Amino acid sequence: MNRSTTTIPFHDLTFVDDIPKLRNVEDRLHKFLRGLRRERQDRDHEAGKISEDDLVNPYTLVEDQDRARIKRRAARYVERVQSSTGLYHLSEEARARLTPLRGGLPVTRIVTEHEADEIAAALHAEMPWMARATEEVWHGLRASARDGLPGVRFAPLVLNGAPGIGKSYWARRLAHHLAVPTTKIEATGEPATFSLVGLQKGWGSASPGKLMQTVLSARHAGPLVIVDEIEKSGEMHSNKGVRHTLTDALLPLLERMTAAQWECPFFQIKCDMSWVNWVMTANSRKGLPEPLQSRCVVLDLPDLTRDQLRDFTLAEGARRGLPEPAIAAIGDLFDGGAIANARLSLRTVCRMLERAEALARKPMLN
Repeated sequence: MNRSTTTIPFHDLTFVDDIPKLRNVEDRLHKFLRGLRRERQDRDHEAGKISEDDLVNPYTLVEDQDRARIKRRAARYVERVQSSTGLYHLSEEARARLTPLRGGLPVTRIVTEHEADEIAAALHAEMPWMARATEEVWHGLRASARDGLPGVRFAPLVLNGAPGIGKSYWARRLAHHLAVPTTKIEATGEPATFSLVGLQKGWGSASPGKLMQTVLSARHAGPLVIVDEIEKSGEMHSNKGVRHTLTDALLPLLERMTAAQWECPFFQIKCDMSWVNWVMTANSRKGLPEPLQSRCVVLDLPDLTRDQLRDFTLAEGARRGLPEPAIAAIGDLFDGGAIANARLSLRTVCRMLERAEALARKPMLN
């Protein structure tokens, strides 16, 4: 699925294809000064200001003190060129990893409010029980189109509901309809904070976080980030007692103004992350940090009904291209009451569909 895009600068770096080597700059300055003094000597000789005996060999026209001055000026010149790029502090390998940023990056754009309506309608048709979340995004998409924004923006969401109702799946389907890349962070993972934003150099496992990795690999400045079970994220303490929490890492990224000047801990460059959209999931409001709740729209979502689960299963089976007999058999399981008392969730249904899909594609023996 393709959407309109707008290219934004994303960074204030300057990519220079061929930064001169210090030795080459020194050689050029030596050659220039030698040629300049040789021309002056030739003019003075032709004008009779100096005799033939006073002519100096061209290679001795540049003296030791001149060489010292040339070395200092060449070093200042190369340093200024390198520092102007914003990449001076990085190794050659790190600079190579940032080459996808050259020329800026695209963000997905919603051109008209009608386009926003179509996205919301398609998402609601797939998962109607997620109506509150779809409606919140819908308003954000319409506002983005109405205001003529270069990209898509909606308020950061925290989807609170029972496990297995499809919160993360809904977020992935949203990313599909928006045609944006996505990345997922497990808040209960160890350590989720560094997994999201990365670690600065000096740490043994220093690396860019998933957010920056997604931007670079997808070459897109507006991915959708899914953070699962945000209420269960814990704290980490360094050997020096410094406290690190996922909430602390998220807060500057959730505020549009600070996100526009967010600094990557690993590359130590400023990036415009203000077009990143966020969907966080939770199983309970208990444990949700207050600073996070104040910056997000927290939605309490209802449980899935049996009929909603049945409708989703049949529609998803058709979307996956399952044979009609397979879809009919799944429908009979619901209609016949065979699984009426089973504790089903969207996860178990998806596994059931994957099993049916695998069986359908399995070759038959004659």
